This record gives sequence, C-alpha cells and structure tokens, in this order.
Amino acid sequence: MALFNVRVYGFLTDTRGWLLVSDEIIKGKFYTKLPGGGLEFGEGTRDCLQREFKEETGLSVQVGQHLYTTDFFQVSAFDPSHQILSIYYRVHALEDLGNLTTQTKPFAFSAEQLADPRTDREVFRWVAPKDWQEDLFSLPIDKIALQSFKQLV
Repeated sequence: MALFNVRVYGFLTDTRGWLLVSDEIIKGKFYTKLPGGGLEFGEGTRDCLQREFKEETGLSVQVGQHLYTTDFFQVSAFDPSHQILSIYYRVHALEDLGNLTTQTKPFAFSAEQLADPRTDREVFRWVAPKDWQEDLFSLPIDKIALQSFKQLV
C-alpha cells in the first residue's frame, strides 16, 4: 500500500539575510535541502519543525509565516512507495546563530563524518541571496518553495 510522507521545512536567514541550507549524504547520494524533516504521529507541523531544527542544528526556533505546501503529486526520492507532502515556513532563531557550526563550501564533511560510508551525514552552510537559484536545491519541491520565499524577502 502506498503511503503519504509529510515533511516540514524551514527557511532561516541570518542578520546578513543569508539562507541556511543543509548539505547531506543520504543513502550514498548528495543532496542540498532545507533543515527540517518528517512529521511524527500526534505532532503538529509547527511542533515538528521546532523539533527538527533542535535535533538537526541545536537551535530553538520560532515558526513564522507559512510559505508553501506541495500542490502536486511527488514521489519520494528515498522510497518510491511514498507520496511526499512538504510544508514550508519561515523560521526565526531564538538564540545566537554564532553557536551553529557551518561550512563555507558545499558538502564540506569532516574526515570523521566520512569514515563510515553507510552513515548518512549532514553539514550546514549559509547561502547569499545572489546564489538563491533553483539549482541550489536537489529536491523538486524545495525548488518551488524557494520561489515563494524569494517573493517574501
């Protein structure tokens, strides 16, 4: 039986207006996406996004304006038996972003992160507004959500 997979992602910018993205290796493939993740049973979308940001980045965030919800059929890039429904919000950090470890180049993983090729990995980096192009993101829904975000800022 095919399943629905609800994902919730956040657009977070710093004081310069740069966007936080996540460079990840998932099941041996490279992806650039937004911080966020899967909705758990019994959880609201805003609660999910706060939890995912805390788990992934260590940051507490306030979830702001809703930006986009998938309005077309999309199969999961990770499981062809799942249909993806993604929800995007603007988020604001409730603490100093200087405590967040980021990289300056895409996929700049440490030697420790690359030691076990079977392990999924994640690093963060800030992206300047001039580089907010569709090809920034790997996943098709992120590309569309980026357009909604760019209209906001």
